[in-house]
Amino acid sequence: MWGGVTRRTRRGERGAAAVEFALVVPFLLLILFGIISYGYLLSFRQALSQGAAEGARAAAVSVADDDASRTAAALASLNDSLDLYGVSCSAGSLLKGATTVGTCSLTIAACANDATADCATVDVDYAYADHPLLPDFPFVPLPDSLHYSAVARVS
Repeated sequence: MWGGVTRRTRRGERGAAAVEFALVVPFLLLILFGIISYGYLLSFRQALSQGAAEGARAAAVSVADDDASRTAAALASLNDSLDLYGVSCSAGSLLKGATTVGTCSLTIAACANDATADCATVDVDYAYADHPLLPDFPFVPLPDSLHYSAVARVS
């Protein structure tokens, strides 16, 4: 008798698992792609931060005494950090391919806290809302822009 009831119940629920799966999958995919999108954003954010710091450091420790050589060393370091994402700094603009996606700058001037020494400052600003690296996903908040600045004392 119990076997007959179980068999009838199973026949009545034959498509229930497929229906439940079809209802749950969109939410799981939304969560999965949201995690991927946000993780990629955080990775790019770290690359911008690291690139600014490496650029300032490269300008500060450059063996050349002229600002043009220091600037070239800083831009090379910044571009090395951003190369993985297809982003580069050229003539004050952050570029993704041929599209301007933000600004970048390097200044060598007197330090704010010590006017007798020079400091190299690298500023990077990426307009993320206008040029996201991955497509937008609903309910995944993304920043409007990513801005980083790094300062290193020129030795």
